[in-house]
Amino acid sequence: MATATKTAITPTRSEDYPQWYQEVIKAADLAETSPVRGCMVIKPWGYGLWENIRDTLDASFKATGHKNAYFPLFIPLSFLQQEADHVEGFAKECAVVTHHRLEPDTDGKLQPTGELEEPLIVRPTSETIIGEMFSKWIESYRDLPLLINQWANVVRWEMRTRLFLRTTEFLWQEGHTAHATEQEAIDETLQMLDIYKDFAQNVMAMPVITGAKSEGERFPGAVETYSIEAMMQDGKALQSGTSHFLGQNFSKAQDITFQNDNKEVEFAWTTSWGVSTRLIGGLIMSHADDDGLVLPPRLAPSHIVIIPITFKADDPEAILNYCHKLAADLGVLNYHGRNVSVEIDNRDIRGGEKTWGWVKNGIPIRLEIGPRDMESDSVFMARRDKGHKEKCGVPREEFIATVTDILDEMQQGLFDCALARREEATTTIDSKDEFYEHFKGDGNGFVYSHFCGEPAVEDEIKTDLKVTLRCIPLDGHNEEGTCIFTGKPSKQRVLWAKSY
Repeated sequence: MATATKTAITPTRSEDYPQWYQEVIKAADLAETSPVRGCMVIKPWGYGLWENIRDTLDASFKATGHKNAYFPLFIPLSFLQQEADHVEGFAKECAVVTHHRLEPDTDGKLQPTGELEEPLIVRPTSETIIGEMFSKWIESYRDLPLLINQWANVVRWEMRTRLFLRTTEFLWQEGHTAHATEQEAIDETLQMLDIYKDFAQNVMAMPVITGAKSEGERFPGAVETYSIEAMMQDGKALQSGTSHFLGQNFSKAQDITFQNDNKEVEFAWTTSWGVSTRLIGGLIMSHADDDGLVLPPRLAPSHIVIIPITFKADDPEAILNYCHKLAADLGVLNYHGRNVSVEIDNRDIRGGEKTWGWVKNGIPIRLEIGPRDMESDSVFMARRDKGHKEKCGVPREEFIATVTDILDEMQQGLFDCALARREEATTTIDSKDEFYEHFKGDGNGFVYSHFCGEPAVEDEIKTDLKVTLRCIPLDGHNEEGTCIFTGKPSKQRVLWAKSY
């Protein structure tokens, strides 16, 4: 009888995918639940991932003319009531501040007192408060376009939480822009969607499909919402970023006007767009395996760990010096705009514990250097995208000369693997019966089918199967046909899936 392969993570993906996800986060030391209900503490390795997400995207935003600003965490209740669809969409998720101080009661316990004249909403999103400022900043067409982004935290009172994927408080960026014409705002919306797509695919190694949301799935108050949709290893979809064309809905509600070159007053055309720490959840479920996290090199907090093997060495100090010199030589190399980042793990713990710790947190390359490696001026290399027992000796200079190529090879390999997995789990369906049969029970994956667009039918499918229309793809699948649910004409196939 064959012995089951031992893995660092239990349960495995095939045994219990949701629990596997939680165990990867724990094993990789990314985050943990906090004493505050529904919130998380992001630990240094996890926050390092967020910093790289933030820094890479921030550079892209600035390259397209956007500037960073910061707006209040608290939003007056009256602001949310200015745009009816918007407030309806967020009302059940809002955290509300009603008092401004604490005072001890007769038992010495602190109690809220000093009721506010107007309740304050803890920021669920910032369209209304930013719109208020835009109405003051914009007077003339010469003030447009106004291109603003902020990096911030938001609060949405989620009932069911899961680290990174859905928490009461999370980190994000939200872009907000105002334009003189409808077409300029539409172009902005699609430009930012493309930036998200490029980041997801080329930095996260996570293939995505871009498309428009259905009417029922649009951002509250938006004219159009576009998203990037990724498939996780269990076949479910993850909405990984959104970009919204808001039309003039918010500008009319908040009086965002400008004087055109004919001295006529017009309402501005606005957009908003954002991604969040949910991307880290997507990263985990796209690439991690049963031994822990697997990181695309372009996003990894560190690229290489050097593990000195000094046990029983005649001259441990010489080995450490060799490792530090190697780290310094690697650290001056440029890898996609960052210096190659190197860790030296000289902790006084067992070698196996070190190795498995770095396997579980997904660092791309591990180097072991002992007396023989130093004598031969070489390194003993292991790659995270290979089996943990696959190691090879490489001359030191050769490794330095080729390491960025190795990292690029790993990056591309992760993308190719994720894309192949998505394509294998994607199908085209042309009948309602086959559609329902596919998604019954644990049926997952992406499905393309013709759909007429009726919201009631979409709601019925969601109720029956817990399947949602992920997007109306922007690329391909635009041949006309017949809706498989109603028999009515359909302009193109749409994308369906179960989702997070």
